[in-house]
This record gives sequence, C-alpha cells and structure tokens, in this order.
Amino acid sequence: MLERLDTVEERFLQLEAALVSAEVLADQKVYQQTAKEHSDIAPIVEQYRAYKRIRQGLRENQELLELESDPEMRDLIRQELGQLKKELETAEVDLKLMLVPKDPNDDKNVIVEIRAGTGGDEAALFAADLLRMYTRYAELRRWKVELLDAHPTGIGGFKEVVFAINGRGAFSRLKFERGVHRVQRVPVTESQGRIHTSAVTVAVLPEAEDVDVYIDPNDLRIDVFRSSGPGGQSVNTTDSAVRVTHIPSGLVVICQDEKSQHKNKAKALKVLRARLMDQMQSEQDARIAQDRKSQVGSGDRSERIRTYNFPQNRVTDHRINLTLYKLETILAGSLEEVIDPLIASFQAEALKSSE
Repeated sequence: MLERLDTVEERFLQLEAALVSAEVLADQKVYQQTAKEHSDIAPIVEQYRAYKRIRQGLRENQELLELESDPEMRDLIRQELGQLKKELETAEVDLKLMLVPKDPNDDKNVIVEIRAGTGGDEAALFAADLLRMYTRYAELRRWKVELLDAHPTGIGGFKEVVFAINGRGAFSRLKFERGVHRVQRVPVTESQGRIHTSAVTVAVLPEAEDVDVYIDPNDLRIDVFRSSGPGGQSVNTTDSAVRVTHIPSGLVVICQDEKSQHKNKAKALKVLRARLMDQMQSEQDARIAQDRKSQVGSGDRSERIRTYNFPQNRVTDHRINLTLYKLETILAGSLEEVIDPLIASFQAEALKSSE
C-alpha cells in the first residue's frame, strides 16, 4: 500500500508543477483535465501526509521512551504513544478506503425511473410517495430535480414517473435505491382495515453525456402525437408528445410532459442516452453495472431491497438488516439515515476484498 501511495504522491507533485507550466496554461482543455486529476488525488495525498506525520511521531516518542528515565515522563510518553497508535489505525483505514477503486459514474447526475409493480392503485400511490421522498431529499442536498415523463393515475398515483436529479455526487448516493421497494399499509380504499402489501420498482441510471454514448440519428425513429396527460391549454390540442425508438436496441422512450415538442424530444434523448449507457456497461461488466432490468426485477413483492411498514412506522433495508422506526421522517426526505449505513457497509466489503 505504501509503495502505491508514494506513486500517487509523486504524481500529485508532477501535476502541481504542470498546473503552473506555460504549456498547460496555454491549452484550456489540458489545463482542465490536469486540474481535475490534481483535485481528485489531493485528498489521498493530504491523508497520506498526515499518516506519515503520525508514524514519525510514533518513532520519535518511542526513541524518547528509550532515553527517558523519569517515571512520570515515561507515563506521559506511553499515553502519547497509545493515542498515536489509535490515530495511525484510523488513518490507515481511511487511506485504504480512499484507494478502493471509485465508481466512474459516482459524480454524475442521475435519471430515476419509478414504476408501480404488484398492488395496482396502492402501488401507484406509493410510487408518488417515493417521488416526493426523492424530490425532498434532493432539495435538502440542493440538487435540482427535473420531471422528464409521468403517467399519473386518477387518484394521485403514478403508473410510471421518470425524472432527472442534477447535483454533484448524485449517483454515488442514489445508486443504492435501485431495486424493489415494498410497502405495507392499509389502503384508503380498504373498508375493513386490512393491511395490503404492494411493490414499486426503482431504477437509477447515471446520466450519459454525448462523449459517453454516440447515437446515430439514422438509428432513431421519432414519432410525434397528441399528449394524453393533464396539462395546460395547448397540451392536448397540439402534437407535442414525442416517442423516440432506438431501432438497434429496441429501446423506446416517450416524453409528453412539456408543451414544446422540441423540449420533449430533448428530454427523451436524455433518457435514451442514459439507458443505452447503462446497457453498454451491463454488457461490458455485469458485476459492476447490472443490466437495467436486473435493477428493477419483475416488480414482485419478494424481490425487495427495502420495506416500508406504515402500521409500525418502520423502514427495513434488507441488504444490511437495518431497521429504523422513523418511517415518516425518511419519507419526508431524511434518506441519509439509510444511505449512510449502506455506504459504510459497501466500503467495509470493498476493504475486505482488497486485502
């Protein structure tokens, strides 16, 4: 590990020198790439230097202990050594975590797709609850939310809703939301007070940029039609809705939320690009980036990652056996209490596999 860290520090010094060189300063693109790499490894170098200072402190105190004869001073030195050893252990763990290969998509914006699964109207209502939860979570983190497409039901739910969340690190945190979310509660339509179990599927896709995925215009079939959803005066009277079909893959994206045909087309292409990138990554490395269908499963109640039990005010994440009795707080956007333990568990597993 130390040899690897020495190499990282050496690279950091090279980048530091490059950032003030005339050659790099003259090329804006090269400068931006150099600055990004420099900022990416700066935290590792800072932590490594702190680690080396602690090791140096340990050596110096060990030498002092061997030379010191006064009992009180020796006790003080031993206390200092004990504290430094704890700090060294913590610093070493932090360094190992920093060296775990980073998901290249972690800093990207995301496209979230929520679909009602088993449970009919009740599942559609819970899809709306999840939309509010993610929207509120994004607001708390000062991320921007943009609705891309929605298929509402007549009672306030959604058969399907697709939206983008733009913000630094959005994918790094929301990727843990992929899968089936199960809800247990008494539906509004239930006259006898029986608890029903429904399921909603969530897919979280990193937003693809033009450089990530090239789409040949000749591979697209674009159809326009009249929007069927609720909206302003012109929504149902003009052909503003857009359906984009990617012929090679068979992927179809429909957007009809905007009154403008051009805006709907742009949104549809954004979703298509994200789905294509997800599909490509799945083919390249099924272990790291699973196929979009495997993210959401079949929508069956048994394929759940998390259960929201309303009668018990309970949220259980089945992947890490985490149970919290604060369902209302979490649905109000306090997802940190679930996501932080998931990240910690992932990091612990990554550390084990890297040893």
